Amino acid sequence: MEARLKGAGALGAGMIALSGVGLLGYGVLMLIRNFTGFIELGLTPAMVGGTAEQIAAMDPHLYDYISHLQVALAGLLMAFGAAVITLAWFGIRAGQAWALWTAFGTEMIALVVGLPLHFVYGIATLGHLGPVYLAIALTLAGTALSYKGVR
Repeated sequence: MEARLKGAGALGAGMIALSGVGLLGYGVLMLIRNFTGFIELGLTPAMVGGTAEQIAAMDPHLYDYISHLQVALAGLLMAFGAAVITLAWFGIRAGQAWALWTAFGTEMIALVVGLPLHFVYGIATLGHLGPVYLAIALTLAGTALSYKGVR
C-alpha cells in the first residue's frame, strides 16, 4: 500500500504505530512475568503484599485469580497494540481521519480508565508505567503530526 501522507504526517503515523508496538511488547512482557516472576514489571513484593510464593501460600485461589487477570490483561494489551499498529500503518498513513481518531481515542480511554488507580494505590512507579508513558507520548505527538494530513 502506498502511503498518502508525506513528511510530518507520515512520521506521525509511524510514531503511532510504534506506540502500538510498545503496547504489544508490554503485553508480551506482562505475560512472561506472570509465569516467571508473577509480580508485574516495576513493582516489588512490598507493593503487592508479598512474593509470588507468599501470596500463593496465603491463598492459592487468590494467586490463581491474580494470575488469570494478568494473563487476560496481557492478551488485551497485545491485541490492542496490534490494532493500533494496523490503524496507523494502513489507515492513518492512507490519510483516513477515522483511523487517526480511533487510535487516539482508544488509547486515551485506556489512559483515563487505567492510570488513576495506579497513583491511588501507590504503584505508579516509572518502572511499571514508563512504557505506558512512552506509548502515550508517541501517540500524542504522532496524532499532532498526522492531524493536518488526514482528510
